[in-house]
Amino acid sequence: MIKSKLRSKFLNLRKSNSYKGLKINPNRLHLFLKKNNFNFKSLGGYYPCNHEIDDLEILNFLRKKNFNISLPIIRSNNQMNFYEWTNKDPLKINKYGIAEPVLLKKVYPNIIFVPLVAYDANLNRLGYGGGFYDRYLEKTKKILKIGLAFSYQKLKKIPTNKHDHKLDFVITEKEIIQ
Repeated sequence: MIKSKLRSKFLNLRKSNSYKGLKINPNRLHLFLKKNNFNFKSLGGYYPCNHEIDDLEILNFLRKKNFNISLPIIRSNNQMNFYEWTNKDPLKINKYGIAEPVLLKKVYPNIIFVPLVAYDANLNRLGYGGGFYDRYLEKTKKILKIGLAFSYQKLKKIPTNKHDHKLDFVITEKEIIQ
């Protein structure tokens, strides 16, 4: 199946399951990072939209564990960078309907939470098709990439091309895929 049809199918699936209130346990994720000696303290998250798995509770939990949190801003040239953010900082809505930080202190996270539409056991990700994360990951190769998803977003195989970047892990409400 081509990517656009898969996107449509999984976005509808995510929307129809949004009432379930599924979420990732922040403590389990933190223990996973500690157990694997990922002692990084700068994390790039995302502000959830379009029925994505909500990472805000995780970001707030990790902030209390002394992580520096940032969110992406998409620039007019379709490039994305991360900027420091706390849950007390104001946000603005961009042209895609996504909340972004207003205060502009650019940061380079060691860990990045990557939103996704679908994933597979080989750690491939199907995104929204804009290529923002793939372009960002291309210019920042040494970063831990963690996809956050619902378990029902798993596919047998994601079609990929040369621009797609694999994730290092996918974490769902049920499991951690390595």
